[in-house]
Amino acid sequence: MEMPDPMSERRVVVTGYGMITPLGRNASETFDKASAGRSGIDYITSFETKGLPCGIGGEIRDEWISELQEDRLRRLNIFSSRGLRMMMIATAEAARQAGLADIIDRGRIGVALGSHGDNPDIKDVQHLHRFYDGHGGWDIKGLIGSGGYSYLNFFRRKPDAATALLSMLFDCKGPNLSFVSACAAGAQAVGEAYRLIKEDGADVMVAGGCEATLNFTGFIGFVLIKALVEKYSEPGKASRPFDRKRNGFVMSEGAGSLVLEDLGHARKRGATILGEILGYGDSADAYRITDTHPKGDGAALAMKGAMLDAGLGTDEIDYINAHGTSTIQNDLTETRAIKAVFGDRASQVPVSSNKSMLGHTIAAAGAIECILTLIGMDRSIILPTINHEFADPKCDLDYVPNEARKQPYSRALSNSFGFGGQNACLCLGKYE
Repeated sequence: MEMPDPMSERRVVVTGYGMITPLGRNASETFDKASAGRSGIDYITSFETKGLPCGIGGEIRDEWISELQEDRLRRLNIFSSRGLRMMMIATAEAARQAGLADIIDRGRIGVALGSHGDNPDIKDVQHLHRFYDGHGGWDIKGLIGSGGYSYLNFFRRKPDAATALLSMLFDCKGPNLSFVSACAAGAQAVGEAYRLIKEDGADVMVAGGCEATLNFTGFIGFVLIKALVEKYSEPGKASRPFDRKRNGFVMSEGAGSLVLEDLGHARKRGATILGEILGYGDSADAYRITDTHPKGDGAALAMKGAMLDAGLGTDEIDYINAHGTSTIQNDLTETRAIKAVFGDRASQVPVSSNKSMLGHTIAAAGAIECILTLIGMDRSIILPTINHEFADPKCDLDYVPNEARKQPYSRALSNSFGFGGQNACLCLGKYE
C-alpha cells in the first residue's frame, strides 16, 4: 500500500483534555500520581462483595463527582448516567483549556463518545418484579403509580442519549457519534473524530469515553466468565500487567475527554496546541466473542494501520502505551503482536500499561491513556508498569517496570483492544 503524504491533508491537533479517574479529579492530578507509581485500586464500597471471588475495583469517590459539578452540569443530571456525569466533568476541563465556548460556528463542532450507559441497579430490578404476577402479566398501572421506578432510567441506560446530552451541554451542533465497542470504545471515538476532521466533516470534535458500570450487575458478568483478578495480597498490587503472577483484570470507572481540532482552525483562533493525532488504525479479530486472537493478528493490523495512516515506520515510534489488562491472554497476545509488527526492534521500544495503576476503565480507557501519553510527551516522562515483580519468559519486552522513566519521546502508539476482538490504535505525536 502507498503511504499517504501527511502534509497534503488536514492535520488534527489536541487543544484541550480532561479526565476523572480513580487516581485523580483531573488530568494533571492523575498523571502526577501515576508518575509516582501510585495505585487507585481499593476495596469496593458501593455494593456488597462478600462471597464473590473479587472484591476490589477502581472507584471514583461520590464527592469528587458532586463537588466538581458546575451549575450548568447539574441541570442535566437527572437524565445522566453516572458515567456521563463523569464525562461532563472531564469535558468541562477540556473545554476550558481549549476555549471551546469561544468558537462561533457551533455547527462545525461535533461529539464522539464511547460509553455503555448505566447497568440496572439491584434495587430497581427488585422493585420492577413486584409488579409481575409470575404468569406473564404485568401491573403497569401499579408500576406507574408506585413512584419507585423513574422513567429517567430509560435515558441513563442509552449510550446514544449520552452523546445527545453532551452535545446539548456544550452546544455542539455538528456530527454526533456513539460507540459501544467495549474496551476499544474510547479510542475508537477519538480515532473516528480524527477521521471526521481530516475529511472536513467538522472543524472541532469533543471525543473520548466514560464508564461507570462498577455495580453488582455490571461486575457479576465479569466474575462469571472469570475475567477479574481473584488472587491478590492487597488491592494496590492486584493489577500486574505482563507479570508472571497476573491472573485477571481490575474493573474501574472514569472518563477521559479530548478536544480535537483542525490545525488551521486552531492556529487561526490562537489556541494552545497540546499534541497531534498522527494516525488511527482499527480492526476486528473475527475470532471469538470471549477471546482475542492468540497470535494477535487483529492487534497487529490496528498498529500497522495507525502507523500507515501517520506515514511512519516502526523505527520512528518511541513508546507504546499498551492495552495491558493484566490478563494472561491479553498480555501475551499483545506482546506477540508488538513483536510481529516491530520485529527485531520490539525489545528496544518502551512499553507500559497505565492499567497497572488505574485498573481497566473499559470504554474510558482509550481516551484516558491517549491523554496520559500526550502529557508524558510534554513532560518527557514514560509512565511505569507497576507491580512488575516476576518476569514472564513469554512477556519479555521493556515494560518500564515499577518506576516512571525520565525520557523524551515524540511519537507513540496507544493500544486499545476490546473484548471480542475490537481493536483500535492511535498514533500520537508532539506538535511540530
